[in-house]
Amino acid sequence: MTFRRTLLAIIVLGAAGVGAIVSGMWAPKTVQTPKEAQVVTSQVPNTMSRGEYIARMSDCTACHTTDADKPFAGGLAMPLPMGTLYSTNITPDKETGIGNYSLDEFKRVLREGIRQDGSRLYPAMPYTEYTKLSNADIEALYDYFMHTVKPIHQENRHNDIPAVLSMRWPLALWNWMFHTQGAYQVNREESAEWNRGAYLVQGSTHCGTCHTPRGLAMQSVASDETKSGFLGGADLAGWHAFNITHDEKSGIGGWSNQEIVQYLKTGSVPGKAQAAGPMAEAVEHSFQYLSNSDLYAIATYLRSVPGVSDDGASRFEQGSAKAQDVQLRGLPVEQVRKDMPGASLYMGNCSVCHDADGSGSPDGYYPSLYHNSVVGSDKPGNLVQVILHGVKRHTAEGNVMMPAFGEHLSDEEIATLTNFLTATYGQGDAHLKASDIKAYRSLGD
Repeated sequence: MTFRRTLLAIIVLGAAGVGAIVSGMWAPKTVQTPKEAQVVTSQVPNTMSRGEYIARMSDCTACHTTDADKPFAGGLAMPLPMGTLYSTNITPDKETGIGNYSLDEFKRVLREGIRQDGSRLYPAMPYTEYTKLSNADIEALYDYFMHTVKPIHQENRHNDIPAVLSMRWPLALWNWMFHTQGAYQVNREESAEWNRGAYLVQGSTHCGTCHTPRGLAMQSVASDETKSGFLGGADLAGWHAFNITHDEKSGIGGWSNQEIVQYLKTGSVPGKAQAAGPMAEAVEHSFQYLSNSDLYAIATYLRSVPGVSDDGASRFEQGSAKAQDVQLRGLPVEQVRKDMPGASLYMGNCSVCHDADGSGSPDGYYPSLYHNSVVGSDKPGNLVQVILHGVKRHTAEGNVMMPAFGEHLSDEEIATLTNFLTATYGQGDAHLKASDIKAYRSLGD
């Protein structure tokens, strides 16, 4: 509801000065385009063109592909407090896609968030980050979409947003207040690798879109490492994008560069973290395709981002092996279900993969539930989402799958199981109720 009230406030404020907006007074802040030698994408895998590689970097698939047989044809529903947005067709189809866009018009979308017809995009499209792409990379991306991507004739869906909230002209004011337009500027005091990492994190891979907190108007509170809160963690559609700053306890300051690269490449670092939900999709569709040099550049940059601390206990060091089968052995099933419902649910649903003591499999394919960033977090949302919807992650290293227990467990049972897991292998009882699980379920509808 906060976002809806804020947007209404922007509309009211904009109405007071609408003439200035229409005349173009509210132009976004602009920075000078720098020399691009240190950040332009030059080395790409032999299996793809430079433009395709930049599309992978930018994870265009995540929002614009809903059917694998129709890549980039759009149609993804994005529920927001004010209604539902649908991603658009960005294939080169001349009637329903972007086939009639010129390079300058394509660049304007990425730099300013303005479409060919002059209408403004909601910042659900991360043009606030894509603006940092170099001119050369934008040109390569344009060439890929116009000459390699297959044109698909698929009409765009109309957004399901109340008329009073669907007006786009207030976004001009939003951009004036919160959007700094222009390509990434090289920091001459840092190495080429650091600059490449900063270019990727701040721009094309747009890590801050999920991992940086947002203000009342849904604007990012920080766009780079010079501003407090950058990459300090944020809540997003029922998930929590964790703190990835260099803080030892709250962030990933205890990770090596190799571990960061391994996580981005495979989605798994045994004893630390496993990717699920939106992060699993980012690994599957984007990060696993990046070159090792780019992944190490990202790691180098992330390890330089000033730490953001929440003063809590480290989510990576919680819990220890605790066998559940011993205490249940020989007891009547009905007694166990009544007196130890959490342990009963665990043994019946989780132990076959994660073992009776929560240690997982020796090879780490089935992760340990102690020293686990999701179970050890004081924010139980990700654990609930994983139990509800499972895990699906496909990478060159193999496929990872955990079933969706939300299909056969009730809200009360999932609350009981989550509370048991956090109390047994995490920081403590999450105190969730069935109504909390119902709310989480609704976020996926």
